[in-house]
Amino acid sequence: MNMENRNIGAQIDTQLKPTKQRWLVAAILFLAVFFSYLDRVNVSVLVVDPAFLTAMGISGAVAKGMLMTSFLIAYGVGNIILSPLGDIFGPRKAMAVCIVIWIISMIIGGLAPTYAIITISRVLLGLGEAMHFPMQSKFVKQWFPTQERGKANAVWQTGMAVAPAIAMPFFTWIIHVSGWRMSFFVLAALSLIPLLMVWWFTADGPRQSKRVNQLEREYIEAGQVQELAAAGEKQGGEEKQGIVAAFKSFADNRNFWLLTFFYMMHVSIYFGTLTWLPSYLKEARGFSWAAMGILSSLPFILAVGTKILSGYLADKMPRRSMILIFEMIGVGVGVFFAAHVADNNIAAAFMVLGVGAVGLGGPASWTVMQSVVPSKGVASAAGLMNGLSNGVSALAPVAIGGLIAFTGTYAGGLYYIVGCSVVGCIMATILYVKKI
Repeated sequence: MNMENRNIGAQIDTQLKPTKQRWLVAAILFLAVFFSYLDRVNVSVLVVDPAFLTAMGISGAVAKGMLMTSFLIAYGVGNIILSPLGDIFGPRKAMAVCIVIWIISMIIGGLAPTYAIITISRVLLGLGEAMHFPMQSKFVKQWFPTQERGKANAVWQTGMAVAPAIAMPFFTWIIHVSGWRMSFFVLAALSLIPLLMVWWFTADGPRQSKRVNQLEREYIEAGQVQELAAAGEKQGGEEKQGIVAAFKSFADNRNFWLLTFFYMMHVSIYFGTLTWLPSYLKEARGFSWAAMGILSSLPFILAVGTKILSGYLADKMPRRSMILIFEMIGVGVGVFFAAHVADNNIAAAFMVLGVGAVGLGGPASWTVMQSVVPSKGVASAAGLMNGLSNGVSALAPVAIGGLIAFTGTYAGGLYYIVGCSVVGCIMATILYVKKI
């Protein structure tokens, strides 16, 4: 009888307390981003490996930059074209398909005999990950009340910083011990982790999940009611909207387009530094292979803290655009002095601070987007914003490589990053004036 009473008491206690399934979903979103960014970062270390460069016949800075640029072009186009599929099949199935495709791309990369094949694997990776960010945003929009979205966005966005922080020394070690091909096969195996987690432990929304009790569902929906009412929507109405109606819901929204132009600069800075940071530290500043791996991880370790801070502030500040202004000022100042300081250690410190400041922009940007775009259009808006931004950012790696080749110095390439920060700061300032 005592055992039966305890079981009944446990059931009653579970019913009285809301479950926390939404935070498990956020943790799974973190894992999905973490492993996807391991796949992206791999090439940043490979372009410093002599064995890889010889095998692929790569000899110039532009050819190195094209490996990231080819990924970004496919990724940008895929975001725009493929994101509406998430509204048709739901974010859970769409994200699972994403992961399967990028696993295939890793296997092809590990087997690639030529530069052309490795480029094809990068294009396939870009298409595979194209629906990823839009589905992350749709998960957050449907699983979290508006007052928690800043923190929820910070959770999955942190994966973008943790992955490079771990990946730089991790891939440096794997390539040194087992060769560059093994790095691709390791990534293919590791990507099974988010695939299984997404498939078995998530649902398109709290109403579709058996792990959510009524109290948690009511809490989530109560926090969304005011936002939906202000936008003239009904609860759950976004599932009944067509693609054209979804696009019309934000097409004439000037704040969305200002944010998109800002995000273009944000992503250009991120991928520009992600691609060229190891080469800058090793070739321009003369750090050893081991020191390069460690120093390359430090900006992303700092970015973990700045992303968490961004998510916290996004839930507290009435004008979230101020966070975006702080990001661009930090990036511009840090990278500018990194290009000009003579001392290698001081230059590396400025670069760490500048690249680390990029973390401020991620969670705040997505929280702003989720607030200015109606629920029925959030997946399409996320795909368009991320697709256009990654399409523009595709120019960054090859443009920086071209500037390095043209000027003969890495400082010339870093000016591209500084210029992006100036333009981004202008966009963010306009949003601030508009009280966003």
